[in-house]
Amino acid sequence: MTPVTAGRAKPAHASRRRRSDPASPPWFFAAPALAVYALIVLYPAVAGVVYAFTDWSGIGQDMSFVGLENFRTLLGDEQAMGSIGNTLLLTVAIVVVQNGVGLLLALGVHVKLKSRALLRVIFFAPVVVSPVMVAFLWKYLFNPDPSSGLNGLLGLRVDWLGDPSVALWSIAVMVVWQNAGYSMVIFLAGLEGVPEELQEAAKIDGAGTWERFRYVTWPLLAPSLTINLMLSTIGGLKLFDQVFAATNGGPGYATETLSTVLYKQAFVFGKFGYSTAIALVLALFVAAVSLIQVYYLRSREVTA
Repeated sequence: MTPVTAGRAKPAHASRRRRSDPASPPWFFAAPALAVYALIVLYPAVAGVVYAFTDWSGIGQDMSFVGLENFRTLLGDEQAMGSIGNTLLLTVAIVVVQNGVGLLLALGVHVKLKSRALLRVIFFAPVVVSPVMVAFLWKYLFNPDPSSGLNGLLGLRVDWLGDPSVALWSIAVMVVWQNAGYSMVIFLAGLEGVPEELQEAAKIDGAGTWERFRYVTWPLLAPSLTINLMLSTIGGLKLFDQVFAATNGGPGYATETLSTVLYKQAFVFGKFGYSTAIALVLALFVAAVSLIQVYYLRSREVTA
């Protein structure tokens, strides 16, 4: 008998079949989507970076290269510098309060209540409302008239959107009210993933409600916390709709954010080159903060 060789060649039709494996479709099927992405995302992004170093007015093609002049102007612009402070204050307030309220709501509707499905819908409902509509709703509630809105309800005489010392925090309230339900849903997803056996074992060992939350639930919510902190931070840093619709940056510059300054420089004063420089700084800042958050929070997930 002829011995069977270990290195027998595979039939040619087998290699052809492997090359034309239907599980790996040709790359050109993705070409239309990649072309659209390049047209509406990559091209404007690259063009914005280029315009940030010019004095383009937004009309026509007449422009001159000005180097870092737009960025030097930004550093000397008191309105823009003040808006950076307002943006950071708003972001911190939104991140802390929104996630705190979202976590409390999630814990409240996670318990076995007959009405928990309805409560979840009610708490999440503001998320699907347009931010502009939310701003107009809260403008009515923040009416300075002592007989209407929050003043009439609470018996106060506060000019919520007209007092520079209160207006910024009033904006934070309306943003938290709209987005707390979104944070609640993400925390709820994390709570659903906490094994019931761990809770029961901790309860048998004598752990109270707070101990079970602190040592069992909270560490396992680390991925949900990472997502919520990321989303709320990015949303706070680029906040525009509610501010523009409610106060337009006023009174004075009390509620001005980088996004509203960017808008006004571009569409009110026609300084598109300067506005794209502001947008570039904002994008780089958001990216840097996001990367730092991801690095820290991911390391916490590993050690949790």
